[in-house]
Amino acid sequence: MQNDKHPSYGPVVFRDRSAGYAFLTRSTASSEQTIDWDDGKSYPVIDVEISAESHPFYTGKARVVDSEGQVAKFERRYGEDGGADAS
Repeated sequence: MQNDKHPSYGPVVFRDRSAGYAFLTRSTASSEQTIDWDDGKSYPVIDVEISAESHPFYTGKARVVDSEGQVAKFERRYGEDGGADAS
C-alpha cells in the first residue's frame, strides 16, 4: 500500500437508535462522536437509521405488497389463452 493514500481503518461502533442495538466492527468511516464500549475503551460511533435488528425483512415484519402473481394477473386480464383468437 502507498503511504498517505488510504483512509485509516479501525474499530467503529455502529448504533441503530430505533432498535437500541449497537455493534463494534472495523471500518474506514469516522465520527467526532464517541461512545464508551463494554471493554472500557472509547470508540467513534456512527448512528444509522436501519440495521438488521430493525429492518422489516430480517425481523419478519415485512409486508407482501403484491400478493397476486404476475401469471394470475395476466390470466385475469386476458384469459387463459392469452387473448389469442380461437379461429
